[in-house]
Amino acid sequence: MKVFYQFAILCALCIAGDVISAVLPFAFPGTVISMILCFLLLTVHVIRERHIKETADFLMKNMIFLFVPYGAQLIESFPVFQDTLVQLVVICVVSTVVTFAATAYTVQLVMHLQKKYRERRSH
Repeated sequence: MKVFYQFAILCALCIAGDVISAVLPFAFPGTVISMILCFLLLTVHVIRERHIKETADFLMKNMIFLFVPYGAQLIESFPVFQDTLVQLVVICVVSTVVTFAATAYTVQLVMHLQKKYRERRSH
C-alpha cells in the first residue's frame, strides 16, 4: 500500500505539471514543471523524501526500460531523418562538448568563489 501511495504522489505531480503546462500561454514541458513542483514541495517540506523514496528509487533504477518505446519509435522513424543524419550527429557531439565545458567552467567558478568566501570568513 505504501508504494501505491508513493506512486500516486508522483502521478499527481505529473498530472499537475501537465495541467499547468496546458494553461501556460507559451510552450513549456509538463515534465519539467512536474520536476520543479516536486523540488519545491520537497524544499518546503510539504512532501518529505520518505513519501516518495521507494517508488522514486525503483523508477530511477529501471529508467532504461522507460526509454525502450522511444528507441523503437526512433528506429521506426529513421527514414524521416536519414538525410540529415550527419548534421544531427554533429549537433549532438558539439552540444555535448559545449555542455561539458560549460559545466566544468561553472564548477571551477563556484569552487573559486567558495574558496574566496572561506578565506574572507577566516580573516
